[in-house]
Amino acid sequence: MNTGYRDRIFNIKHPEEFEDIAIEVFHYQVQHNPVYRQFTERLGIEINGVQRIEEIPFLPVEFFRNHTVITGSREAVMVFESTGTTGTIKSRHYITDPSLYDESLLRGFKFFYGDPRDYLFAALLPSYLERPNSSLIYMVNKLIDSGASERSRFFERGSWKLIDTLKLAAGEGKKVMLIGVSFALLDLAEKFSSDLSGIIIVETGGMKGRRKEITREELHNILIESFNVPAIHSEYGMTELLSQAWSQGKGKFSSPPWMKILVRELNDPLSVSAAPGTAGAINVIDLANINSCSFIATGDIGRLQSDGGFEVLGRYDHSETRGCNLMAE
Repeated sequence: MNTGYRDRIFNIKHPEEFEDIAIEVFHYQVQHNPVYRQFTERLGIEINGVQRIEEIPFLPVEFFRNHTVITGSREAVMVFESTGTTGTIKSRHYITDPSLYDESLLRGFKFFYGDPRDYLFAALLPSYLERPNSSLIYMVNKLIDSGASERSRFFERGSWKLIDTLKLAAGEGKKVMLIGVSFALLDLAEKFSSDLSGIIIVETGGMKGRRKEITREELHNILIESFNVPAIHSEYGMTELLSQAWSQGKGKFSSPPWMKILVRELNDPLSVSAAPGTAGAINVIDLANINSCSFIATGDIGRLQSDGGFEVLGRYDHSETRGCNLMAE
C-alpha cells in the first residue's frame, strides 16, 4: 500500500476530499488488484474516463467467495470469514494489515460514541463464538482490549447474570453497551425482560435461521418495550468491509468520513446514485479497504437520507440481480 493514502483516508474533512481520494484509490486498485482489474476490463470500463464516484465499477460481494481479493503484493496475515449457511460458499476477506481494521474501528467508534475506555462491553453473540475468523468477534474483542472495563466479556446466552452485570455497571455510572445478534437479543427480551434504561443496546442484525424473520422496526419495538430504553442502536458491517456504520436509533445509519453509501438500480447495476431519497441496492465505498477492494456492491437494499445517512430496508432475491450475477460470472 502507498503509505501516504492511510493518513489521508483517516483524516478526510469534507465530501470533496473524499471524492478525490476515492478516485485515486480506484486507479490504484485497478493497477494493483488483479481481480478488480479483470472485472473492470470485462465491463469495458474506460479507466481514465472515471471522474466521479458514481462512475466507479463496484465489485459484487460474491467475488469474495471465489477469489482472493488483494491489492498489492503483500500476503494475508489473517482472514475474516462469513458465517454462511449450510451448502453455501463462505465469503473470505484476506487481511494483509490488521492495523487498518483496528484504526478504522476505533476512530469510527470514537466518532460516534467516544472512547472505548469509558465503557463496559457485554457481547451476546452465541452463534459467532464458534467462529474464530468472524470479523464481528474480532471487532468486539478489539473494543474490549482497547482499555474497556475489565468486567467486559462475551456471554454465551442471555441470563440474569448478564442482566445483573449490565445493571451493576450502569449503577456505578459506567457507560454500558450491550452488543447482540438479533435472535439472541429477542430471546433475552422474552425470557428476562428488565429495566435497562441508560444502557446502549446495539443489534448487529440477522436471525441466522434461529427465529422467524421480522422487520428491524418490529424487532426494535419489542426490545424498546422489554428493556425500557428510548432507542435500539445498530451496527452495519460485514466480512468484506474494514469499516462500520452505526445507527443510534430508528434504523438511520451514519458512516465515518472515510466510508460512503451509494445505491444502484436492481436491473442496471452500473447505474449508481448518491442522490438523497434514492432507493436501491447498496454499494459501499470503504476507503479503509485499501489493501483489498474499496468499492463493494452488496446484497442489501437501502435508501439514502438527506443528511448523508442511510436506511437498510432488507435484502433482495437473487432472481432480481441477474445483471450483477452475470458480471460476477
